[in-house]
Amino acid sequence: MNLYIQVKNGLPYQHPILESNLVQVFPDIDLNNLPSEFARFTRVPVPEIGPYEIYSGVTYELQEDNSYGDVHHIVPMSEEEKTAKQNAVKTTWAANGYASWVFNEETCNFDPPTPYPTDGNLYNWDEETTSWVGGN
Repeated sequence: MNLYIQVKNGLPYQHPILESNLVQVFPDIDLNNLPSEFARFTRVPVPEIGPYEIYSGVTYELQEDNSYGDVHHIVPMSEEEKTAKQNAVKTTWAANGYASWVFNEETCNFDPPTPYPTDGNLYNWDEETTSWVGGN
């Protein structure tokens, strides 16, 4: 899927346009020699956000090849935000989780004492035996 974006005063304007829509509106446009009011556009997938990062949005920015593309902005949480998130996860877990599971600061989640089996079967956690049961 080819995308284009309108450019006004040297800045991207509004949102990317599908090539088929651009050609429909401007049937005489030469896509290999675009007028200065249009540029090619490249969609960039949103990167994976870590447990202590905040996605703050996307902007359309000029790339080295004179096309435009998505630039995703991710900011790390402050120490206060990180601590608040950890405390919220721990509070929720204390009310609904298993006592044997351990908080993993790296992932901001609780991990079971034994990893979930990887044999493709379905299991449930049995807190009484602190093991995975099922497997059928």
